[in-house]
Amino acid sequence: MKGCDVYLSEESVKELTSRLSKIEGQIRGIQRMIQEKRSCDEILIQISAVKSALNGVATKLLEDHVQSCVKPSVEAGDLKALEDFLEAVKKLIKGGC
Repeated sequence: MKGCDVYLSEESVKELTSRLSKIEGQIRGIQRMIQEKRSCDEILIQISAVKSALNGVATKLLEDHVQSCVKPSVEAGDLKALEDFLEAVKKLIKGGC
């Protein structure tokens, strides 16, 4: 995913930034819940919501990257872009970088 000239559209940047801002607010909410000694059940539900929201951001990012970078590169005969993309997906699934 290193050699891409086109990255994300302005619309995608706005959407992803908005989603991340909401996630940031959710994280602050979880911090407050812990400080207020709220029930573990409530906190775990919010953590699950944050994980789901982050997965949505990752999915959107992957979809946009395939359309703007991987697909054009592969169509031009550059399979390195596909290999890099698949490696990034593997790392995402494993949860490490």
